[in-house]
Amino acid sequence: MTPTVAERLADACLAAVPTPEVAATARRLMIDLAGICVAARATDFMAAARAGVDEGGPCTAIGLAGRYSPADAAMLNGTAAHGEDFDDTFEGGPVHAGAVILPAVLAAAERHATGGRAAMKAIAVGLEIACRMSVVVPKATHKAGFHPTAIFGAIGAAAAAGVLLGLDRNRLVAAMGIAGSFASGIIEYLAEGTWTKRVHPGWAAQSGYRAARLAAGGFSGPRTLFEGTHGLYKAFAHRIPDDWSGLLDGFGQRWVAETIAFKPYACGTMIHPYIDCAKRLAARGIVPEKIESIECETAEGILHRLWEPIATKRKPPNGYAAKFSIPYGVAAGFVLGHAGLAAFADEQVADPRLVTLAGKVSYIVDPANPYPNQFTGHVRVKLADGSIVEDRQPHFRGGANEPLGEDEIVEKFKLNCRYGGWSEARTQHLLDAAGALLAADRPVSLAEFGG
Repeated sequence: MTPTVAERLADACLAAVPTPEVAATARRLMIDLAGICVAARATDFMAAARAGVDEGGPCTAIGLAGRYSPADAAMLNGTAAHGEDFDDTFEGGPVHAGAVILPAVLAAAERHATGGRAAMKAIAVGLEIACRMSVVVPKATHKAGFHPTAIFGAIGAAAAAGVLLGLDRNRLVAAMGIAGSFASGIIEYLAEGTWTKRVHPGWAAQSGYRAARLAAGGFSGPRTLFEGTHGLYKAFAHRIPDDWSGLLDGFGQRWVAETIAFKPYACGTMIHPYIDCAKRLAARGIVPEKIESIECETAEGILHRLWEPIATKRKPPNGYAAKFSIPYGVAAGFVLGHAGLAAFADEQVADPRLVTLAGKVSYIVDPANPYPNQFTGHVRVKLADGSIVEDRQPHFRGGANEPLGEDEIVEKFKLNCRYGGWSEARTQHLLDAAGALLAADRPVSLAEFGG
């Protein structure tokens, strides 16, 4: 019998040997996400998420007091990691793999007393699956109205947790098949800036863990998860791919997860190059008061998420909605000179200077834009005297073409911990612990990461 895609993928997962580079990526993700979770610890959305679970269990939610069940800890950590849209991304998807896979594996490892090195391999496998799944039919999942992180992350989390729990091939296939029925996440949050996107990675993380536990107990799932007539891609991308090379070729030997990008700004990834362009123009002396209009070249594939409806994007109803507005990002680059967490506070978004400038931003579609393989930026400014100035950026800063350095990731971590109210001493202790966690053979414990 010809192996299904899931069976071939399970074989590759079990045989995979992570490279030092992908292990280093997992370590950086651990540091980055720990800091983001601390930054989110006192937010209203995390208070609401915490109210939706019951305390009591063996697992830790980073930055929060109490102990939780593995599924609840995975949900809380995934929600905190992605809630401010400051977490990692994968160019070509896009997908936020780390915010799903690490919470799922950390909860499983803490619950089952698994060593850090074993957790690192499971994380590497889960990251790889989520990233590779996102390039099989690029743009189609978003276009169909779904959040790729929520859909592909659940499958990656199931495989990662399954590898950690020592599932054999058949049960690993079952875990992924079960997770296919748990996968969910629509992007209607864009309409009013509501919070559902924030919980998508947390839900995918806990779904992956639960799927792996069900499979470990003997529960079955469809072997034809990927290519089936009613399978995952048919449901969420509205087509059945005929080419699986992006998912399977070189899996476990050539690691695309090594190129996972780290965000310098707390907003939608494709906005970042536009912010950089605006900041450079501001550094050249272009002040908002002299700007008559701003026109940006952009990709058709991001219009429905970051440009339209243009009236709402020019005047976002709240700080969370502003995270998915290129007009607001451009205005922040000019007026604030940054797009960190403080730039997306509700009161900041209502600043008349930002509202006025964002109202002057428009777009034109560049048919040759390379999205989703590259995230580009362009800002053309018409000044009151009629002169034109512009700036371009051909890539996402923080990605493969211009990765953040180790020092930048550490500095981001420290700023996030400070934002979350932690002392310098505790921040340094967490940094040391996060950096060493996945390199040790001792059982994973996150107790010192709690609030």
